[in-house]
Amino acid sequence: MSQTRGRYDFIIGLVLAMSSSVFIGGSFILKKKGLLRLARKGSMRAGQGGHAYLKEWLWWAGLLSMGAGEVANFAAYAFAPATLVTPLGALSVLVSAILSSFFLNEKLNLHGKIGCLLSILGSTVMVIHAPQEEEVETLNEMSHKLGDPGFVVFATLVVIVSLILIFVVGPRHGQTNILVYITICSVIGALSVSCVKGLGIAIKELFAGKPVLKHPLSWILLLSLIVCVSTQINYLNRALDIFNTSIVTPIYYVIFTTSVLTCSAILFKEWQHMAADDIIGTFSGFLTIIVGIFLLHAFKDVNFTLANLPVSLRKDERAANGALLSSYDCFNHDEEGSACVGEMQSTESLSARRNGSLSAF
Repeated sequence: MSQTRGRYDFIIGLVLAMSSSVFIGGSFILKKKGLLRLARKGSMRAGQGGHAYLKEWLWWAGLLSMGAGEVANFAAYAFAPATLVTPLGALSVLVSAILSSFFLNEKLNLHGKIGCLLSILGSTVMVIHAPQEEEVETLNEMSHKLGDPGFVVFATLVVIVSLILIFVVGPRHGQTNILVYITICSVIGALSVSCVKGLGIAIKELFAGKPVLKHPLSWILLLSLIVCVSTQINYLNRALDIFNTSIVTPIYYVIFTTSVLTCSAILFKEWQHMAADDIIGTFSGFLTIIVGIFLLHAFKDVNFTLANLPVSLRKDERAANGALLSSYDCFNHDEEGSACVGEMQSTESLSARRNGSLSAF
């Protein structure tokens, strides 16, 4: 019975996590369209500290979509471990990238499509080999986990790093460096996931008839979650307003997933009982996601599609064959030998000059 219940919870958590990714991926598009409409009207941009987006219905639609996604995500954490739910956030990268190409006219070339597929593949591998967290079924057990010295040190470092980024680094480099605002969202997100996990346990106990509302930890977790989510929304809006959506979403996923997995490993001691093949599989899956993110980011401005591939191959082949034929013809026609050698030297000189070589002078 217990095994059947565990499988039932796993399926519910999986479905909720996938639904969450769809809602969250769509929310990026709605928010971005709202911010672009405000920019066309001449309102102060969110990236400059403005809050005119609060009057834009598209932005609110995006917020509601993200809210629905977060609710589904919240419920998923209550049924499944964080190491299963968090990697499935890669689906939001795929949803956001595809919708961006349709509704925001942002390019999604062949490299981007391969990057999306690699992100999904890597997430699948991570889910298969994900470490299993220790069972935490009551708020008292969760309170004991949160009081562990390792987690206290981790949480303190997260708060200190976040404050430095918000008050020192952000005002100076937030407008030009994409990692500043995204890092703030991501590291704080690790704490918000811990709060969500604790509140999920509290809700389960509440339905079981236990007096969880009298437990101080319930209100501490709720207050902490409100602060964390509010901060995440604020700085994610700034990142979306300044930088390309198809770049913000995957980078946010990578840093956020890293932070959550680190936090979950410290809090629940997941990695202590993992087999070697599961450890290798987890890291391989995450590296696959990073490669996918790199393809999305590094080649975003390259106008390259599957239809261009045969043309490019033919051009490369023609260029190589043409160079070989030219050299062959020069050395096999004596009467034109001196002219060919001069032409080849001239061509090499021009090529060297274009490449900045000293041998050209």
